[in-house]
Amino acid sequence: MPTTVSTAAPVDLAAALRRDDLRRAATPLPVLAGEEVRARVDRGREYLRSVLADNDRPVYGAKTGFGALVGFAGRAQEADQCDNTLAHLGAGQGPDLPADITRAALLVRTWSLARGVSGVSWHVVDGLAAMFATTFVPAVPRYGSVGASGDLIPLAYAAQALRGRGHAYVDGERLPAAQALDRAGLVPLILDGRDALALVNGTSLTTAATGLALDSVRAAHRALGDLTCLLADILGSDPGFLDARLITAYGHAGATDVAERMRAVIAGTVPSGARPLQEPYSIRCAPQLLGAAEDALRYVDGVVAADLGGVSDNPLFFPGEDLVAHGGNFFGQPAAYAADVLAMVTASLGNLAERQLDLLVDPTRNTGLPPMLAAGPGRQHGLQGVQLATTALVAEIRRAVLPASTQSLPTNLHNQDVVPFGTQAALRAYDSAELLRLLCGSLALGLRQAVHVGGRQPTAAACAALFDTLADAIAPVDPDRPLDADVRLAADLVTGTRS
Repeated sequence: MPTTVSTAAPVDLAAALRRDDLRRAATPLPVLAGEEVRARVDRGREYLRSVLADNDRPVYGAKTGFGALVGFAGRAQEADQCDNTLAHLGAGQGPDLPADITRAALLVRTWSLARGVSGVSWHVVDGLAAMFATTFVPAVPRYGSVGASGDLIPLAYAAQALRGRGHAYVDGERLPAAQALDRAGLVPLILDGRDALALVNGTSLTTAATGLALDSVRAAHRALGDLTCLLADILGSDPGFLDARLITAYGHAGATDVAERMRAVIAGTVPSGARPLQEPYSIRCAPQLLGAAEDALRYVDGVVAADLGGVSDNPLFFPGEDLVAHGGNFFGQPAAYAADVLAMVTASLGNLAERQLDLLVDPTRNTGLPPMLAAGPGRQHGLQGVQLATTALVAEIRRAVLPASTQSLPTNLHNQDVVPFGTQAALRAYDSAELLRLLCGSLALGLRQAVHVGGRQPTAAACAALFDTLADAIAPVDPDRPLDADVRLAADLVTGTRS
């Protein structure tokens, strides 16, 4: 029997796949594969059978070897051709991927196969759909994909686990895959060569990791707009840097929209008159920086939406046109660019959060609050450790921001002579997004502490509500205590997400 019964709203494979479905796939989730889906999958499968019966029609991966060995015949038996597809791809290394990435990747893969143009067996789609109602997660190593010809190596580990080979998790416990399937109430998938190739020959892992990273960065982006308003309110800044006429004259749609939202958050604030005419850029230019980030994130939104709505596989089968189309729809270049952009946005947002916290703990710039926001400087150290950690987090994000999409290396006997490295870009963006979330939590904790050590209570209603949320959950730092858990809690509160 399945280990968990879900009451979540189902994902219908006949409908569009949404970005929030990726996040929801981390926990048991009903996935519906109804008659409409079955009809088109069966039609594609029947067409494949007719093509395979024609000895004069080549079909990559069903009748041939793989990659650079396409010029050689594959194995004669379908079951053997499945092993021919998957066995050599068991070359991944490194720690297992997080469960949310692996399950999201399989949801993207399932939706692509459900379009009916991959020629897979119906029981493959049906079996994948059944998996999502359980806590089953294939154990997939992090390293091995170049984001072209599909995420071959990681998806091969997933396919093998679904066959009962390798390892998998159930309820968070790592087990031999056959034992995990049995505990989850799942039947091992039986695959032929085409089924196996279709499972691995798409960039679903790249798409999933990019989509999950995008959700996290978007949450942090919204949080930083709110926290900037709270910072300005606590310090007593004049909100004129958000003036609608000023921002409209700037001419950028993202800045216009971000500033409009920030004006709603800071509405009602009363300037203290104690701040300089022009605030440091980390406050004054925040709508321009956050606005540019918004413009860039909208580009990433579009790429992820296109990936979620497209078919990533090779070859594709079109029965109505009697066409077997061999090409490169497994090439993850769009997501590679998008994930690289996401990494750059993350670095800029992380820098903003760190600079705002630095301003807040500095008595020469924070309108006279004690250094490091310590309740008793010298006897206590307030946010000093947190501020040190934010420096390290920003450095880590910066170290990882080198674009992966420009690092192409030829491989596979020059069959894959250009590759996008989208998987590397996406996983790096996912990791950096979590560090950004912690930077938001660090800033939020500083703002909570600032009021305790003499900063004014927020005067804008929305800022006051945000502060109260933080203050109700997090005690002042007085006396000193370890603050690692408080940073994580603050990050949860202001981003609305958990790591």
